[in-house]
Amino acid sequence: MIRRMVSETRLNIEDFIFPLFVVSGDNIKEPIPSMPGIYRYSSDLLIEEMAICQTLGINSFALFPAIDDALKDKYASESYDPDGLYLQAISQIKKQLPEVCLMTDVAMDPYSSDGHDGIVEDGMILNDETIEVLEKMALAQAKAGADIIGPSDMMDGRVWHLRDALDAEGYRSVSIMSYTAKYASAFYGPFRDALSSAPKEGDKKTYQMDPCNCKEALIEAELDEAEGADFLMVKPALAYLDVISLLDSNFDLPIAAYNVSGEYAMIKAAAEKGWLDGQQAMVESLISIKRAGARVILSYFAKEYAELSQ
Repeated sequence: MIRRMVSETRLNIEDFIFPLFVVSGDNIKEPIPSMPGIYRYSSDLLIEEMAICQTLGINSFALFPAIDDALKDKYASESYDPDGLYLQAISQIKKQLPEVCLMTDVAMDPYSSDGHDGIVEDGMILNDETIEVLEKMALAQAKAGADIIGPSDMMDGRVWHLRDALDAEGYRSVSIMSYTAKYASAFYGPFRDALSSAPKEGDKKTYQMDPCNCKEALIEAELDEAEGADFLMVKPALAYLDVISLLDSNFDLPIAAYNVSGEYAMIKAAAEKGWLDGQQAMVESLISIKRAGARVILSYFAKEYAELSQ
């Protein structure tokens, strides 16, 4: 009891945003093999799952769409179709569960036939042209009911453009959680499998950050803060605890960290092999993210941790 009394770091269920995957159809719950315990849900079952999570104390969710390849094109036009899977899912969630805090994803890759976060021409990413698509996407998501917009694309200047566009259309209360220091990481593999969104050619090193760089994160954070971000995110989390701590020490904005799919999968795989205690490893890793300075943690462990805490 004394040990807990003097603990310096406390992990709370309210710290979490639970990432969830939505697919088209009805009564669908598809397991993701590389992420044991995580599923792709059709909207009806997704809403049921979110309601269960609410009873556990989880009230914040990040939503990602698994789009049929037939709907993907070079300009990600499906991303701002009001009748499309993602925007319809957002609308249904906010209609049936209006009290949830819903974070959305602003990036082209789930909808792009190229699998990149930007428009590709001759092997190059077109930054400014991509931002035009991101604006349409963000406005459509805000109109559907999003509470937090999450630009995960890493295009230069996109936070300012999105904030300006949202404000101009009257969505001043919609927050922006910028993927500020998003590294070109090997830990995204299971997520890309879940959405079938891996690049068709090349990689994302021209717009995601070099894992060798730490001071660059300060530059990115300064830009995002100046452009109007409400949160600064570091992604991944466990391999970048130093970056989380660095941003927390230098900025007054709340720092978020994304405990990504590969980090989740490693613990699950090792636990299945009996190589470590999965529960203890989960809790220790989550505490390390909080201890480093993250006030918000996006994690696939959110529901499991909430169940453990009951």
